[in-house]
Amino acid sequence: MNKKIFFILLFTGFSITTSLSQDFVWQAGVHSFFNNNEFHGSAFKTSQTMAGVHFVPQIGLNIVNERSISHQDNHRFFVGIDVLSEFGSDKAIESYFPLAYYQFDGEFFNFYMGAFPRKPLLNNYPRMFFQDSVLNYRPVINGLFWEYRSKKEDYVNVWLDWTSRQTYDARETFFMAGSGRYNYNILYGQLFLYMFHFAGKMDSPPPDPVYDNGLFLTSIGIDLSEKLNFDKLDFNIGWSVGFDRNRGDCCTAWKRSNGFLSELYIEYRGVGLFNTLYTGQGQQTFYYQHKNNLYWGDPTYRATNYNRTDLYFNFIKTGFANVKFIYTLHFLENKMFHEQSLYATIDLDNFRKRKPEKYQPFWNNLFIKNNANDE
Repeated sequence: MNKKIFFILLFTGFSITTSLSQDFVWQAGVHSFFNNNEFHGSAFKTSQTMAGVHFVPQIGLNIVNERSISHQDNHRFFVGIDVLSEFGSDKAIESYFPLAYYQFDGEFFNFYMGAFPRKPLLNNYPRMFFQDSVLNYRPVINGLFWEYRSKKEDYVNVWLDWTSRQTYDARETFFMAGSGRYNYNILYGQLFLYMFHFAGKMDSPPPDPVYDNGLFLTSIGIDLSEKLNFDKLDFNIGWSVGFDRNRGDCCTAWKRSNGFLSELYIEYRGVGLFNTLYTGQGQQTFYYQHKNNLYWGDPTYRATNYNRTDLYFNFIKTGFANVKFIYTLHFLENKMFHEQSLYATIDLDNFRKRKPEKYQPFWNNLFIKNNANDE
């Protein structure tokens, strides 16, 4: 009887092993950023310049289940590091963030667990939730991410990011969040939400209370990009609610801030405009207590009326490289403020099939025609 069990287990293990293929995989990224904010005279944001470059090498193992019905189930294990060097710093390496995670990449489901890059998963969140500097200085999620995505690009996801472990010098902080979108022809509905827990330090004195803040945004929109042959032609409008609580207050009541947010995208052949308009009650109730440690969203949304207009140019836009310049106008406090940004990114790997861009910048055609005339 024992021999039969042994041979059955041996055969089962052999069958599983032969049904899996294993490949060495790698990916590497260089992400350079330059961002100059000019907010002199503003009560909501300060002027500053942020500039640097991230180098993100990763190596791993890709295990493919060849017996899968979809033939698309990939189990990947990666280790690597995100190294940040800031321009003008006297340090060669300003900071670094270890990467070590498991990824399941299926036909409909995607799952990450460990320490993994933030940008590919959360890049679509409005700046009300996460300002631009978050990707520059907090590029790694420590936690998990799960997503379902249909063939028509409907999706829903949930994720957890443990941003700080409680010690005598550091607070316990973490995000619980999610987002989703449903498409119906040219119409769509979408939502974004999070809850951020900001606890005290270990054995912290009583005047140091626990804070919680949450943000919810639901919107409806129309996407005419495919209908009119644009890179992007999209408009949406939504309702946002911010929830804030200071547990040190006598009744720990939630303070609620309501507002409306609209977004307009227009892009054609690499040239684009992205406009956001917020009107309503100011968000981030307890901003002055802990500022950007408590709120990761853009502090301009503390205003009751705020409009941001991005005018941008994609000088290079391929499956692996992107160079983008953005000139931004901020209309705030009855004033106009300026911002200039330049982003250059290269992402390479040996396992993804990259789709070519549908539209190329119009100056590519001009360059080709000029060369043809010269010949």
